[in-house]
Amino acid sequence: MTTQQPAPNPAPRRTGGTGEPISPPGPLDEEAKRRDLRRMKAVATGFLVVATAVYLFCSWLETQDAGEWVGYVKAAAEAGMVGALADWFAVTALFRHPLRLPIPHTAIIRKKKDQLGESLGAFVGQNFLAPEVVTAKVASTQVPLRLGGWMAQPRHAKRVAAEASAMLGALVGVLRDEDVHQVIDQAIVRRLAEPQWGPPIGKVLAELLSENRQRPLIDMLADRAHQWALGSQETIDKIVLRDSPSWSPKFVDILLAEKIYRELVEFTWKVRSTPDHEVRLAANRFLVDFAQDLQYDEATIKKAERVKDEIMGREEISGLAETTWKVAKRLILESVDDPNSTLRRKLAINIQQLGERLCNEDQLRAKVDRWIEGGARYLAENYATEITTIITDTVARWDAEEASKKIELQVGRDLQFIRINGTVVGALAGLAIYTISQVLFGA
Repeated sequence: MTTQQPAPNPAPRRTGGTGEPISPPGPLDEEAKRRDLRRMKAVATGFLVVATAVYLFCSWLETQDAGEWVGYVKAAAEAGMVGALADWFAVTALFRHPLRLPIPHTAIIRKKKDQLGESLGAFVGQNFLAPEVVTAKVASTQVPLRLGGWMAQPRHAKRVAAEASAMLGALVGVLRDEDVHQVIDQAIVRRLAEPQWGPPIGKVLAELLSENRQRPLIDMLADRAHQWALGSQETIDKIVLRDSPSWSPKFVDILLAEKIYRELVEFTWKVRSTPDHEVRLAANRFLVDFAQDLQYDEATIKKAERVKDEIMGREEISGLAETTWKVAKRLILESVDDPNSTLRRKLAINIQQLGERLCNEDQLRAKVDRWIEGGARYLAENYATEITTIITDTVARWDAEEASKKIELQVGRDLQFIRINGTVVGALAGLAIYTISQVLFGA
């Protein structure tokens, strides 16, 4: 079953940010390629003109009782004209309607742009992002050995230590002391000692909801739901075909699956793009009700108590969290700014030693290789489709007319050789056919 976007879906696959069709980006030497294309078209047309002129001249010579050689030249020129016209039609039909006539199966690229994009995405996914291909490439690059050799150099180890220290300092600097103290001292230390967990957790949740902190989470869930819906065609097809009654015609099942898919994509798009959608409002109401239940519903509070008892039975809580955070923060900030601090020196030494171990220890290098290959295989198996949607979505956003012109600009010059070859090969074939006919049947 062909996967298509539902007509009313306003998803940004078809248009740009302004709602207008997006054209594919052109190369910097676009004008030079346009000149080359015009030149090659003129050359290919010149071959046709020459063949036509020779044919007409030979036709005139036949009226003047010229020699038998005229028939051979005329046959070659006539076949060359046919070959040139046929290949002109074939090349032109890829990009537009020949002579602007709506002949079936012409303007192929313009009409099949989205299918070409989907085919290109599928080709890349199957041949370049296949798990076996990705893991083989990762294994051949010897990432641990190269990375180890780079890290083993002192200047590189110091650079990594400096960057890591800067990131650590930035992370610590972003955290507000008041927030950290509140989380550690109240939400962890004191709150854990209270007889009930439900009310404080419900209160915190209610405060977050009052500040609309849940919106990024709902946005993410809505976006993921829409992305899943876009790729759910095959799943829906399988479910409908599997669970439909045996007496149901297959074309009805196909239409039903297509309808379900379109409605699902449209629905998830509306949820994703409409801040006040009823589903979002329902999710907000659920969270608000849940926060209220944690604070006031006895059954919910008892469930929270059971969770607390399980956690409290596993570990002990330290009462020095706030002091520990203050000391740790001061030490971290002082160390990351000092190039000679113990933190940065130890970090650089450990990075250098890790690099040396990666270069010298086959077992460690093999273990890191397995980690990297496993991660690459996981990404290829689970996210290849998301990666290839960059191709399909980009092609889908292109304006069909402009995309056809852009593609012709890129490959049209080489395609003119098809017209030239058609003229030459047609002439040779016509000459050969005429010669054989004269040999076999001529007087």
